[in-house]
Amino acid sequence: METRGLDQILGQLRTAAALAGGSAARTGNAAAAGAKGTDFANMLKASLDHVNGMQQAATQKSRDFELGAADSSLQDVMVSIQKANISFQQTVQVRNKLVSAYHDIMNMQI
Repeated sequence: METRGLDQILGQLRTAAALAGGSAARTGNAAAAGAKGTDFANMLKASLDHVNGMQQAATQKSRDFELGAADSSLQDVMVSIQKANISFQQTVQVRNKLVSAYHDIMNMQI
């Protein structure tokens, strides 16, 4: 079984965790993030687009395997589906944290 894909998704999760923790300087993305001037809305949209792309790719690989494509293997299909599932779960957890923060802010006394 090839672990390159798993290593890649693990690296993406570590990068996302580092960015969420505010340690962009340690990941080497501080210069790129400062140069682009990204804001939260663009970052969130890009993340959602990435998750959507992963889910569509997993669906396509699954469909190709079902149709008997020669270059499609069960391992690739399963890894792709799991990567899409993990990225979706991560997105749901971020959404839950955002909703929780919103409720906390709304419940603050002024």
